[in-house]
Amino acid sequence: MRSELKPARLSLPDILRLGAVGLRARRARVVLSALGIAIGIATMVAVVGLSESSRADLMARLDRLGTNLLTAEASEDEKGMPVKLPKNAVAMVERVGPVLHATATADIDARIRRSDVVPQERTAGVISQAVRLDLLSTLGGQVAKGTWLNPAGERLPTTVLGSVAAERLGITRTGETIMMNETRMVVIGILEPIELVPTLDRVAMVGFPAAERHFGFDGHPTTVFERSTDASVDDVRAILARTISPGNEAGVKVSRPSDALAAKAATDEGLTNLMLGLGAVALLVGGVGVANTMVISVLERRQEIGLRRSLGATRNAIRLQFLTESLLLSALGGVTGALLGAAATYAFAWVQGWTAVVPPWSMAGGLAATLVIGVVAGLYPAIRASRLHPTVALNGS
Repeated sequence: MRSELKPARLSLPDILRLGAVGLRARRARVVLSALGIAIGIATMVAVVGLSESSRADLMARLDRLGTNLLTAEASEDEKGMPVKLPKNAVAMVERVGPVLHATATADIDARIRRSDVVPQERTAGVISQAVRLDLLSTLGGQVAKGTWLNPAGERLPTTVLGSVAAERLGITRTGETIMMNETRMVVIGILEPIELVPTLDRVAMVGFPAAERHFGFDGHPTTVFERSTDASVDDVRAILARTISPGNEAGVKVSRPSDALAAKAATDEGLTNLMLGLGAVALLVGGVGVANTMVISVLERRQEIGLRRSLGATRNAIRLQFLTESLLLSALGGVTGALLGAAATYAFAWVQGWTAVVPPWSMAGGLAATLVIGVVAGLYPAIRASRLHPTVALNGS
């Protein structure tokens, strides 16, 4: 009794070898098709990596600078009249239990010029403020050149410039002089940029006593800075305005400088989503390219398909062959794109001085997306190939 013949099942290595045959035979086309996938995946991986690296750097900066700094600025009361903070505002804030440090600055009426031959209206965008000696320690600022104000210097015609102020005035070293109104002031220090309060970078700072002596300063601060324990920031924020100006708290504007950096992180997240959308479009275009390549491959290999069908290959085997070929093509582009995206992230992070962060999920997600693209792009060509009749295929019609 003769047993019925059954088609042999292809093993996984056989399926992979069959799928790779078409790729090796058309290398230029494969490279161009894989390039579309690679660009999409590289864009998505790089965008996620750069976003995470930037966010990690931002969080590190926040940890270094601290998020426990609050500012209270004089504003306008309910009638729209300007409010003056009390002279003892700092002392009042320091009496609040959780407060660790408090200091203040005040705007003064002094036009700043590089020298007395420069017209008074040309101030180079630099403003003047009176400051307390403990301002730098409270804000965590650093002196780039020279020295900070001391108990003797705060009474003399000396000034410390913010980084931008020094640049605009053309001051590159200490010992040079500038004009504040008609008073010649000696520059004794230039500060590093103050990240939490960047407005101070454009300021020429003098001590409270010098401001009172030379510029008619009345002793009322304009802005109060305070640092409290991390756990009590919200509680201090809730009472800071009425502590400084009892009965007129509407005229005191309280803010948290670190919120600006946090807002920057949110802005970066929105930009990241936009770039991910562009990467997805590039990936979709790459998927269309893969589908086009597979359709052309089926048309060009009709006789090969007919021969294999005549020799006993089943429709399922033909479908698996072309579907595997599509998957391999997409995977080639996906792996290349993931590596390129990671390399771009590390290179850009190195240039920026960041710690490079490439989330594993972005790599895994990119590769998974390429496999989905491979299945979707290769499904129709694979089904079309399996439906070719052997006689028609061999005839080439």
